[in-house]
Amino acid sequence: MQGLWSSHRRKVNLNAVPVISATTPPAVTPSNENGADGQLPANGDAEAPTPNPRPAAVPPIPDPLTPVSNKRKTRRTTGEDSNKRTKLNSGVASTKEYSPPSTRLSDLGGIDACVEKLLELVAMPLCHPEVYLHTGVHPPRGVLLHGPPGCGKTMLAHAMAGELGVPFISISAPSVVSGMSGESEKTLRDTFEEAKRLAPCLLFIDEIDAITPKRESAQREMERRIVAQFLTCMDDLSWEKMDNKPVMVMGATNRPDSLDAALRRAGRFDHEIAMGVPDEEARAQILRVLCSKLRLEGAYDFSALAKATPGYVGADLAALTGAAGIIAVKRIFQELSNGTLVLPEAEGPQAGDEMAIDTPAISETDISLPKPHIPFSSLLPSTLASTAASSIIHFLQAHPHPLTESQLSPLCITHADFLLALKQVQPSSKREGFATIPDVTWAEVGALHGIREELHMAIVQPIRRPEVFRAVGIEAGCGVLMWGPPGCGKTLLAKAVANESRANFISVKGPELLNKYVGESERAVRQVFTRARASAPCVVFFDELDALVPRRDDALSESSARVVNTLLTELDGLDSRKGVYVLAATNRPDMIDPAMCRPGRLDKLLYVDLPSADERVEIMRTVTRKVPLGSVDALAQIEHLVRERCEGYSGADLAAIVREAGVVALRRALGRLEEMEGEVTEVVKEVAVEVDDFVKAVEKIGPSVSAAQRRRYAALRDRYAGLPVTGGAKRGEDDERRQAVV
Repeated sequence: MQGLWSSHRRKVNLNAVPVISATTPPAVTPSNENGADGQLPANGDAEAPTPNPRPAAVPPIPDPLTPVSNKRKTRRTTGEDSNKRTKLNSGVASTKEYSPPSTRLSDLGGIDACVEKLLELVAMPLCHPEVYLHTGVHPPRGVLLHGPPGCGKTMLAHAMAGELGVPFISISAPSVVSGMSGESEKTLRDTFEEAKRLAPCLLFIDEIDAITPKRESAQREMERRIVAQFLTCMDDLSWEKMDNKPVMVMGATNRPDSLDAALRRAGRFDHEIAMGVPDEEARAQILRVLCSKLRLEGAYDFSALAKATPGYVGADLAALTGAAGIIAVKRIFQELSNGTLVLPEAEGPQAGDEMAIDTPAISETDISLPKPHIPFSSLLPSTLASTAASSIIHFLQAHPHPLTESQLSPLCITHADFLLALKQVQPSSKREGFATIPDVTWAEVGALHGIREELHMAIVQPIRRPEVFRAVGIEAGCGVLMWGPPGCGKTLLAKAVANESRANFISVKGPELLNKYVGESERAVRQVFTRARASAPCVVFFDELDALVPRRDDALSESSARVVNTLLTELDGLDSRKGVYVLAATNRPDMIDPAMCRPGRLDKLLYVDLPSADERVEIMRTVTRKVPLGSVDALAQIEHLVRERCEGYSGADLAAIVREAGVVALRRALGRLEEMEGEVTEVVKEVAVEVDDFVKAVEKIGPSVSAAQRRRYAALRDRYAGLPVTGGAKRGEDDERRQAVV
C-alpha cells in the first residue's frame, strides 16, 4: 500500500526536473554534467516552465513536499532481500545431508518381534522395491509405533534407518506447529516434498499425536487443517505419483487412541506395532545389551536381575545401569580411602610426566599449572575428616596423574552395586498409583497358619516360581477373598503376602475409585488393571471390597452397577490377567455381588475367624516381643491371663491390650520421674510392663466383636460352605453344623 501511494504521488508530481539523474540525491546541486541549472524550484512552484515534464526514460524526482523517504526504499529492498534469502535457505535445505544415524539394531534388545515386523514392512520396500513392482503388490506406506514412554520407539526407528543406510528425515511433531496461519501446513508440505526428492528414504515423525488429534474434538480450526494437510500428504506418496520410489513414513506415539481415525486406515498408517512393557526374558536381553559396554566383575546372572525389575522399560533399565555405575564409583573411592582396595604402583613414566616432557614451553615463573598439580592440597587433614567427600579428595591427592591400565584393572561394577541401585531407581510405571511394598513380614503375624499356607500357594509361589505352575497348566493365578470379623488380621495378611512375594503392589482402599462424574469410576478401575498388567507380576489388593462391588439389584444405582460390571470384566474378560493377582478383604461377604465369587474371579474364599485360646497365646507372644517385661515368668502369667479371660478377643483387641498396658507402665514411670526429678534416660531404662498392667488393660478393653455378631458370622460361614477355616473356640461343633447344612 505504501508503494502504491508513493507511485501515485509521483504520477501527479509536475515539478520533476527531467535532466537530473535518478541516482542524484534530492539535495540541491549547483549544476549537472550538461551545465543546466539543477536547482529545484522553491516552494514547489507548479507554474515553473518545464520543457518535458514527464519523460518516459528517466524516472522523476519527487518534490520536497512529498519526498520518498529512504525508510520506504529500505523496506522495499528488505522485502526483496527476504525473498532472496528465503530462496537461498530453501536451496540450502534442499542440499542438506540427511545421513542415516549411527544407531544399530545390535544396540537394542528384547524387541525381536517388533524388529521382525519392521524388516517386513520397512526394510523390504526400501531395499527391494522391484519385488513389489514385479508381483504388483502395493507395499505399505506407513507404520505407527505405539507403547508406553521409554520402551524404545524412537531408538528403534533410528536403528532401522541406520541399518538400512537410507536418507533419514526425523522431525518432532510439535516443531511443525506455527503461530502464523498457514505456516504449519506449509512446513508439512515442504517436509514431504523433501522426502519425495530424497526417495527412497525414511521419514520419522516423533510424538505424532501432537499434530493429528481427532478432528471432531479439536479445539481450533488450525488443528483440523493440519490433520487434513497430513492426510493429503500421505496420499501423495503413492507409487504412481512417486515414479516407483518408495518413501516410508514412521510415526511414534504413546497415545494411539488420540489420533484421528482417518490416519489409521489402510493406505496411510497401514500397520501398527505395539511395543509394550518388556517381560522377564526381554528385560534380561536388554540388560545384556546395556551391560556389554560395562566392566563387570565375574559372571553375571541377568535372569535374576530381570526377575527383580518387574515393570521396568528400556529407559528405566538404562537408568539402573547408570545408577549402578555411580554406586560402584563411590564404593571404589571409599575402599581406596579405607585401604581395603590398594592400587598397584604405576610402572614406567606417568602420563603426566610424558605431557610435561612433550610441552617444555611453560616457563618456570608460570605457576598457574604446576607440574605435577596436586588437587585440594590446601585442605587440612582435620577438614578432610569432617567432610563427606574426604575419600574422593584423598584419592585425588594420592593420584594426581591419570591411572594406568594395571591400576584400572581392579576397578569394576559388582552385582551388589545393581542391588543397591534397585532401591534408588523407580520405574516409570510405578510413579503414579502404586503403593510401596509393605515392611510387614510373616514373623509379625501370629497364628493364622492355615490362611498363611493358602496364600503362600495362591500368590507367593506362582510369583516366585511361575515355570513350575506353567508346567502343570496353571497360567493365571486365582483371586483370593478374605472375609471374617473385623480385627482378625485380613489387611495384615495382605501386607505380609506383598512383602513375601516382593512383587509390585497396588492398594485400593475401599471406595476411593468412585467418582461423581459419569464414566470416571469405570475409567479408574480400568486404569488400575492396565497399570497392573504393565508391571506384572503385580498384586492388586482391594480393601473393604463390599463398598466397591455391592449387589446388583433394583435398589442399586446405575453408576454403581457400571462399576461392578467393569470390575467383573477386568477380572475375567477378553484381556488376559496373566501375572496380575487379585487379593480382596471384607467383613460383609453377604453384600458383595455373587458374580465376584465364581471360579475364575475371586474363586478362593478364606474365612479368617476369631483366634482360639492357643492362637491368642501365639498372637500375644508376637505382639509383646518388643515390650520390656518386668520379670522372667511375666510372659507365662500373661499367656495364662489371655487364655482364661480373653475369650472372643480378636488380634486387634490383643494389640490394644498391649498398648494400654504400656501406657499404664509409662504413666507410673512418669509419676516417679516428677518425684525424683531425675534424668529421662535413667527412668526410661527402668520402665517395665508388669502383669498387673495387663490385668488393668484387660479390665478396661473388651472384645470388639459382640456375641450377636459372632453368631451372625457363624451363620454366614454355614452359608458359604466348603471354606477353609482357621481359629474359633468351637471349631468342631461349627464344622459339624456346616456339614449338616450342606
